Amino acid sequence: MNETANTVRLRITEIFHSLQGEARTVGWPTVFVRLTGCPLRCQYCDTAYAFHGGAARSLPEILATVQQYGSRHVTVTGGEPLAQKKGCHALLQALVDAGHEVSLETSGAMAIDGIDSRVSRVVDLKTPASGECRRNLWSNIDLLEGNDQVKFVICDRADYDWSREVLGNHALAERCEVLFSPSFGQLSARELADWIVADALPVRFQVQLHKLLWGDVPGR
Repeated sequence: MNETANTVRLRITEIFHSLQGEARTVGWPTVFVRLTGCPLRCQYCDTAYAFHGGAARSLPEILATVQQYGSRHVTVTGGEPLAQKKGCHALLQALVDAGHEVSLETSGAMAIDGIDSRVSRVVDLKTPASGECRRNLWSNIDLLEGNDQVKFVICDRADYDWSREVLGNHALAERCEVLFSPSFGQLSARELADWIVADALPVRFQVQLHKLLWGDVPGR
């Protein structure tokens, strides 16, 4: 780790070991590094405790904590991790340099350029019912590559129709993997699955495994 990286500090809400609950590596034991702060206020957010507070930690301190768990998979999440852009970029690079398989969970409201290409960027495009659809940074779509993923959290039929339109208009499935997930407690998983099958959409259906196992308990 170079001298510049050693001076980087990030505000961290928590670092914990659990099963990945969604996206491509669902089910794998994963270390989650949750950065503090988020400019969005999605109506279904389950991590509002990460909006404020946290503790400043250096990159060596963060990496040492991650290494204690002995997990190959690491997810950097938030809040919105790219709200701490410079430090987040340095952290992602340090994690992949250390040999981890790394994903970044980001809202889609922050620019995803300049991120180490070895990192899988999981971009959560905000649907109308999230309350933050206007914050989507549509220029991010042109930056998506095969290692990336786009996620839609769908609250109702209007959200589904909107997501289907975005999927087709931007040829998202030709760029990267696309994930459709029902908003927990707002839309029946079976109902969303039926819509996807009926329309033969080129997307991966998923549920939030961690919520089925542990609910909204922080650090799980």
